[in-house]
Amino acid sequence: MFHRFLILSSILLGLIASAEASSRATVDNDFVQKQFGDTCDALTTFPPYVGDLDGDGIEDIVIPAHCKNPMSDQAEHSFHVIDPYYTFFGYGNPSVTTSFVTDDPSTKGLSLLVIHGLGTEAWRADSPKAKFVIVNLPFKAVRIKKLQLRKRSVDAIFVEEKGGDHMTSATFWDGKKYRYEPMGSTLE
Repeated sequence: MFHRFLILSSILLGLIASAEASSRATVDNDFVQKQFGDTCDALTTFPPYVGDLDGDGIEDIVIPAHCKNPMSDQAEHSFHVIDPYYTFFGYGNPSVTTSFVTDDPSTKGLSLLVIHGLGTEAWRADSPKAKFVIVNLPFKAVRIKKLQLRKRSVDAIFVEEKGGDHMTSATFWDGKKYRYEPMGSTLE
């Protein structure tokens, strides 16, 4: 009995590992450009991050990328360019905020590509539930973690922002749109 359990658990772990490896292997520039157009390139210094961002129980993905002009491809590739960062600070129209000059030129064009999954294929589906390009978020580290919102917790995109103050922030789906919430600076 115990021997069968060990065999089944090793098979299950092997399947999980191969599924994780295949999800990482399929996210490359060809995948990004198929979903978001040729103005976006995946950043090879960051892996893709998987979680249930919209709370529907289906896997979603966040891909750190560099996008030169995402506004030009949004109609053709059916995604929304959003700017929750500048929306938090008062003005988030991405057609205007993408043209802002930044203090740090290395943050120009940094984007997070988000695909909300649909069905059994989740984010890999040919026609996913929704796609977003989050612009103007000056990240140097990204991860998906749980965020406590009053009575419930949700998966959120936590970023360590570039800059001298070492800010950490969370960007989360509130049921209608993505919202930016500063979490404070680190104690370093």
